[in-house]
Amino acid sequence: MSLTALPADFQQRLDCSAITRPMVVLWLLAASLIALDGFDFFIIGVALPFLQRDLSLGPAEVGTVASAAVAGALVGSLTLGPLTDKVGRQPMLIVDVIIFVVATAGTALAWNLASLVAFRFLVGVGIGADYPISVAYIVENVPARHRDRLVIGAFSFQAVGALLGAIAGLLVMQGFSQFYPGDELIAIHYAWRWMLAIGVVLAIAVALLRLRVSLESPAYLLAKGDHEAASAAASVLLGEPITLEPAEIAATNPPALAYSDLFAPAYRRQTILASVPWFLQDIATYGVGIFTPVILGALAFGQSAGLMAQTMAAAQGSALVDLFLIGGFLLALLLVKPLGPIVLQIVGFLGMAVGLGLLAASTALPESSREALGLVFGGFLLFNLLMNAGPNATTFLLSGAVFPAAIRASGAGLAAAVAKGGAVVGTLGLPVLQQTLGLAPTLVLLAILCIAAALVTFAFRVDTAAGQGAEPSGSDALSDRTATQR
Repeated sequence: MSLTALPADFQQRLDCSAITRPMVVLWLLAASLIALDGFDFFIIGVALPFLQRDLSLGPAEVGTVASAAVAGALVGSLTLGPLTDKVGRQPMLIVDVIIFVVATAGTALAWNLASLVAFRFLVGVGIGADYPISVAYIVENVPARHRDRLVIGAFSFQAVGALLGAIAGLLVMQGFSQFYPGDELIAIHYAWRWMLAIGVVLAIAVALLRLRVSLESPAYLLAKGDHEAASAAASVLLGEPITLEPAEIAATNPPALAYSDLFAPAYRRQTILASVPWFLQDIATYGVGIFTPVILGALAFGQSAGLMAQTMAAAQGSALVDLFLIGGFLLALLLVKPLGPIVLQIVGFLGMAVGLGLLAASTALPESSREALGLVFGGFLLFNLLMNAGPNATTFLLSGAVFPAAIRASGAGLAAAVAKGGAVVGTLGLPVLQQTLGLAPTLVLLAILCIAAALVTFAFRVDTAAGQGAEPSGSDALSDRTATQR
């Protein structure tokens, strides 16, 4: 079953509407899910030094732990997104809540490496389902004039979650330092569990918010042919009575599209644009982001005495760097309208490459020297600022903007799954590459991938405005497929 286009008169009312309370609640739900995504993915970076010693992990095992949730997100995006179109979004939201709470609790209580990896994988499955659901909820249920900024604004909460992860790690380490001064063995055994347990509290808070949301997207209800429920949902969404008649709905339906159309000539360009740059970006984003505390510890704090002192210093640096993730998203909110997502994405990838180059250059200077520290923090700040001002925001936006409503969730889910494939490569490959090639060559390789992503974005760019009105119907939809390729 594919999604159908909303009737033109409803779309016009939606586009002319003010932001209503149900729209705000849906946006807050999407933002909180993405914040949890950021926390869960990046808290593991703070916990890794303790995990590595507690479970006696080698480089490959460290990569496995770090990438388990990313691999789960790949599976969740690829499978639960399309499944949501079949069984309904509300039932899948409840399933997702259960997965989140059980999996996050399991990670804190894991008894060995295998159980930790399994629960982290389940966390990722829940997160992976959120990508297509969140972008579809926002794109389909807010006025077109606000969509770009609302989508990017929701995704910016990934940076908020990452910052919360760094702060949570610092608070846990300070607590162990205060109550068990000089006893690193206790911290090694239990600090990482407390860090991951904070994720349980956040998951429960998000679950409570989810359970308050019972509004289906009118587009999904129209796909089922349930015009009465679609009318009720549209009335709640806009705060005014709306009746969608079956004859009117049928007149606006475009030709049915299937999952396979994502790979057909009509939409192949959009699929490449939505997925390949995101794949390359996530190699760098998750490879560098998850290991930010580790890299900072190696580059800037390698001479700190003791595990706790070095890890706390690295976490403090990570929290400072994460502030620029939020700054990058604010920059994206300001620039997405005047520049457009394609230009932002290209500039962002090039800025990421320069930041990685500065990090690589810092390794040629004496460790902990003023010049080396300047390059380390300058590189991280530039990388994070331009990443979030560009591709980390625009890839999520484009995944929902370049596809028609009929295959929007499937296209967004596919793009997110491909991206998480890149995240798996980054989290698994970075520790091994760093050990084999050295840190500087690894960072240079990531910079080259960012340049390649900028070139792919330019080569497969499409002229699109996110969600500008209803999808053309009938033969117009078919002609628009060809026009999009120009």
